[in-house]
Amino acid sequence: MERYQLTRDKDSQISNDPNDWSEDPRYIIDLVKRIVRVSLETMKIVNGLPALKELT
Repeated sequence: MERYQLTRDKDSQISNDPNDWSEDPRYIIDLVKRIVRVSLETMKIVNGLPALKELT
């Protein structure tokens, strides 16, 4: 979440606002929700895989 904060460069005074990417004020929240959803679905798939048989 620290990457999605408003920051301003000290030398140039240029600001970086991640919310400028969209007119939707919920853009960042929806983005994080999608990332969490994909992560949870990935864990379901990984946990459903059969055990790996290691060669000795």
